[in-house]
Amino acid sequence: MAIIGVSVYFVSLEKSDKPELKQLKDNQTFLLDEIYNVTNLNNKISSDFKALAHNFTRCKNKSSQFSIQVQNLTQQQNNLTAENSQVKMKNHDLQTKMKTLTEEIKTCNEQKLSQALQIIDEYCPKEYNVRMCRSCPKQWIHSQSSCYVVHNPERRDQKTWEEARENCRGKRSDLPVVGNEEEKRFVDSNSWKDDEGKMKGFWIGLRAKGGKWKWMDGSDLTNQAWIQRQPATDGQCVTSLQKRKWTSVRCTDRNGWICKKKALSV
Repeated sequence: MAIIGVSVYFVSLEKSDKPELKQLKDNQTFLLDEIYNVTNLNNKISSDFKALAHNFTRCKNKSSQFSIQVQNLTQQQNNLTAENSQVKMKNHDLQTKMKTLTEEIKTCNEQKLSQALQIIDEYCPKEYNVRMCRSCPKQWIHSQSSCYVVHNPERRDQKTWEEARENCRGKRSDLPVVGNEEEKRFVDSNSWKDDEGKMKGFWIGLRAKGGKWKWMDGSDLTNQAWIQRQPATDGQCVTSLQKRKWTSVRCTDRNGWICKKKALSV
């Protein structure tokens, strides 16, 4: 009877607890689903966080790179600004130089034109409004392909060798370089000798330089017989005079002089 009673108790107890057990199982199932969902959500949140962290790092790196690029571009801009300033300065300098050069070219052309007109007036002077051209300017002597002018001033107006050469250059000529015997005879015959003895000689374009007799064009005197037994001592220059051999005297002495320039072909 006791056993039957106990069995009846448990059966009745099972019947009375069955709804609660079912409720507990349902709750358990619900909680398991919630746990699963929460786990999935947590995994998703963790994954999203990692993605956000990665993106943040990338954004931060990009921001750093962008900052570096901005700095580089700023530096490049500063460099370009400085270069632009230098280019402007150079351009200004070039414009100034071009203006100066243009003025110099203009002046040079004006001088050439003036010289050309002077040459025309020298060789082709107007006579009764008609230009008559001749081989040499007025008062110049024509010989072979050259023109010569002889200066035999009073003693007070005589010149040193350098002064005489400057005077010839002012006439677009130079002291004569004698090229052959015929020209030497011509120069000698026109190195006029006066009776009063005021003229000791006429400067020609020959002087001592570096122990040699040299002409104005840099060439050496080839015919030493023209100035025989005259040592080429620096500071000595040569004069010519009628009926006398060429003589070397100090270049600082004062004498007359002869100028020579090319004759015009007419």
